This record gives sequence, C-alpha cells and structure tokens, in this order.
Amino acid sequence: MKKQTIKVFTLLAAAGTIVASCKLGDVEYVVTPDPVEMHGDSVRVKVEAIFPEKGLPKKMAVELVPMIGNTELKMVRVQGEKATGNGDVIQYKAGGKVTYEDVVPYEAAMEHSEMSITGKVFKGEKEKDQIEKTKIADATVVTPLLVNKDFKVIIAKDMFKRVTEETFESQINFDKGKSVVKASEMRDEDIEAYQDFLEGAQSNPKIELKTINVVGYASLEGEEDKNNTLSTDRSEAGKESAMKVAKAAKNEAAGGEIYATSAKGEDYIGFKKALEADNVMDEDDKNLVLRVLEQYSSGEEREKAMRDMGKTFVYLDKKIFPQQRRAEIICVYDLTGFSDEELKANSVSNPDTLNLEELLFTATLYDDLNEKLRVYKIAEARYPDDYRAANNVGAVLYMQNKLSEAKGKFEKANGIEDNPISKNNLGAIAGVEGDRDKASKLFGQASGAGNEVSYNKGIIDIQNGDYESAISNFGGDASFNKALAQVLNGSPSDASSTIDSSDDAESGQGYYLKAIAAADQDNLSGVISNLKNAISKDGSLKAKAAEDREFVKYFDNPDFSAIVK
Repeated sequence: MKKQTIKVFTLLAAAGTIVASCKLGDVEYVVTPDPVEMHGDSVRVKVEAIFPEKGLPKKMAVELVPMIGNTELKMVRVQGEKATGNGDVIQYKAGGKVTYEDVVPYEAAMEHSEMSITGKVFKGEKEKDQIEKTKIADATVVTPLLVNKDFKVIIAKDMFKRVTEETFESQINFDKGKSVVKASEMRDEDIEAYQDFLEGAQSNPKIELKTINVVGYASLEGEEDKNNTLSTDRSEAGKESAMKVAKAAKNEAAGGEIYATSAKGEDYIGFKKALEADNVMDEDDKNLVLRVLEQYSSGEEREKAMRDMGKTFVYLDKKIFPQQRRAEIICVYDLTGFSDEELKANSVSNPDTLNLEELLFTATLYDDLNEKLRVYKIAEARYPDDYRAANNVGAVLYMQNKLSEAKGKFEKANGIEDNPISKNNLGAIAGVEGDRDKASKLFGQASGAGNEVSYNKGIIDIQNGDYESAISNFGGDASFNKALAQVLNGSPSDASSTIDSSDDAESGQGYYLKAIAAADQDNLSGVISNLKNAISKDGSLKAKAAEDREFVKYFDNPDFSAIVK
C-alpha cells in the first residue's frame, strides 16, 4: 500500500488570476492493494482520498476519475460543504476522507500499466479546471494467470484379474430311489469331458485346483426323511466316482483331501426351475403344480396333491423328477491368465484371444500413447456397448492434444452410458476451451469419479478467484497449481514447501513462483536466487520478471536489474 499526493491544483478565476480562496490543498491518495491486482477476471480497487484541513473550499466540487492504463473507472464526486450536487461532502475546516471502491473487467493492456487519477474541478455549476492525470499506484499484478490449465482426464478402469476363480461342472444321474452309479453314467459326455479337463489341468501350471464339491439331490416324490438320506448317499457315491475319474486322469491334486460333500435333500428349487423351463406341459397344468408347491409346506401333503393330478403327475415322474435325482460335481480352480508379455503379443498378433478386461488392462502396459490408442481402439471396435473403451480412446487423444477427436469420443462414451468419468473428461475439454461455466457444471456432475475431478475444480476455483476452495480441491498432493493457490491466498511459505514437494521443484515455473513467494515475504535474496534459477530453466521468464508487478519494489534494485536486463 502506497501513498500518493496530488499537489496543489489551481482554479482559474474569470480574469485568469489565481484566487487563493479557490485553492485546492494537497490531496493524499492511498490505494489498496498497490500494485492493484487481478482476480477472477476482474480488478478490484480501493482508493482513499484524504483531504487536509481547509483543503476543499466550501463551494468547490471535484469529479475524480481513477484510471488503470487507459481504462476509466467510475467517477466519484467530492464537494465542499456549501457546494450543490450529490457528492461526498468534505468539511472545510476539518478536512476528511472519501473511500472509493470499484471493480472492472481485466484487460490485457492493464498488465504493464499504472493506476492514475484525473478529473475536473467545479465552482458552482461551472468547470474551473482539469486535474492533470497523475499516477497513484502501479498496475497490475496478474499472478492468477500463471495457473496451469492442465485439466486431467480419467481413463476408465479395467476389471482385469490375473487369477480368476473358475468352475468345471459335471453331473451323475441316478435311478429312482437309488444311489448306485450306473456304468453308463461314467461314459456320459460330461464325465468324459471332466476327465479330459483333469488331464489337462495336471500339466497346466496356470490351473490350480482348490476344491471339488459334490452335492447330492433327491426328487420331490417319496418320503422326505428317506430323500434326505438318499441325497447324502448320492453325494458320497458321486465323490467316489469323481475320485475314480481323477485317478484315470492321473491328476494327483484331485485325489486327496480336496473333496467336500453336501446333501440338499429334495430339490424344490431345481424342480420349480425345470417346470418353468418345460415347454411341453400345458401352462394351466404348470400353474396348478406351482400353486400346489406354494400351498403346501409339508413334502408329504405336496406329493399327495401332485399324485392326485393323474396324468400331470405321470408326466412329472417321467420328465421332471429324473433331472433331480443327481449328484453334481463342481470342480473349483484358480486360472492364471496371460502374462504381461503374452497380453502385449496377443494384442498385436491375435487380439481376438483377449476379452474386454484383458484389452483394457493391456493398454495400461504401454507407455507409448500410440500403442495405448491402438489397443483401446481394438476394444472399442469389439465391444461397442461398453463406454469404457470409447472413453479411453478419447483420453489418449486428449493426451495427444487432439481435442476435437477426443471430445467426440467422450460424447460417444457418455451416450453409451451416462457416466461421471466421461462427464469429467468433457469438462476438461470445456475447461481447455475456456468455457468455465460449462466445465464447472460437468465437474459437478462428475463428483466421485476420481481425484482428477477435484483437481479440475481447483483450476476453475483459481480462475474464479476462490483460492481457499482451490487449495481444498487440490487436496494433499503437491502441485504447481496448489502452490499458486496458496500464494494467492496469502500463504507464501506454504506455497514454497508445496513447490519443493512437487514435480515442479526444479522447473522454470516452479522457481518463478518461489520468487513471487519470496517477494511476498520481503525476502530479496530469495527473489534473486529463485529468479536466477527460473531464467536458467526458461529464458522467456527474464522479460516477464522485468515487468511483473509482483517485483515492482525491486525494479530499482541493482541486483534485480542485473538479472532481468
């Protein structure tokens, strides 16, 4: 904050002589802040005009017009106690102070300029003189413009698992009321396939057997207690048969303590599903049977009611009940998928062998953006109904600065499925294009999609002049933009620490921001050392520093001049 004094203004009388009674005393101007500053696209100024005792004659009025560069701010009228008009009144004997505030849109021409005051002097209604344009402050600090508009896009995550739990299922069917495994059952296609699987698993290091569950079931007809026992016997018989298959397959892992048996008794759920799936029985008869199942909780009552249906029961006994007289063999195993190198090789030579999750994961294995894009495009073509592939194609295009193409992909992805990830990415496009309102709206709709959303909101906060919110949105990660927000929020020491912990610790812009932080702390040596480092990293910063109003108080310092000249 500086004080500037406008020296005596003379008011010309009609005869052209100086009239002492019409003399305007020295007016002192205090501008806050000085230099004036740009925040949120605007420049806000506060000026205190201090009139000394007997400084404003009673019938005199002045119209003061502050200016930033060539931009005029609003006029303020100040008048003596007997002057006519609607201005702020200053008592002649006591003097007084007028406080003036205004906000004007920032223009680029304001950056390397000054704030001045001009205006007119009146006696009554007659203009008596003009106030010569005089500097009252420096203008303009534009540090918020240093913000990196590096809006972050989000790559939708894959659900790839290297090791997945899989099952191989087969089944042994039994005759009514029996738990003896027939020889023909052991020659069924599913049992032979199970043996082939075990043979292959024995020599395949990517398959690890975990457990073999054998579950016995009984049909709904017959006594419930007997059926419970029968289902237990069938599970044990199924286990013995499964172990014989494992022995024939020479699979040692399937011959030990890996088995778990259980008995489910009467298969009420399975019966209902089989009945609903049957496309031969009359629908009315099926509905009748289903109502019986729901009406009777007792197995004995349920069976009697079904037997009373005559032909319908005969059909059930021939076509539905046999499906329930079984033991299910469920082999649970871990399957290890392709290695990273196999995934990358297959993405080139045989991409059809990879599913969506494998393709999305494979793309992450590449640092080269063109390779990432290639794999994501394969996923997009093969899986057009999953938004993630199109979104990720857009994310890579964004990283390649192909914004128009990226925008199209983000719109496509969000059209496939309205999702917060693509909303964030569309917000990033809007932010880069300068549409802050649209970007803010999209980031609001993207909440929860990732830390990138908060970071992007922080950029908008800086551009809007809300530095406290920016710091909050940048979170715990150190970045140039967070440090910038801390400087702008009046915490230069915190900003320096943030820069030192960030990727910009030794970049030109990082050193430059630390020089500004040092200036805010009146640390000349810090300004000098950091500017030297900044300019050594980025020569264009020399010319910027030479006129940057952040350093205006050092413009006449020889050490500063030696760096920037």
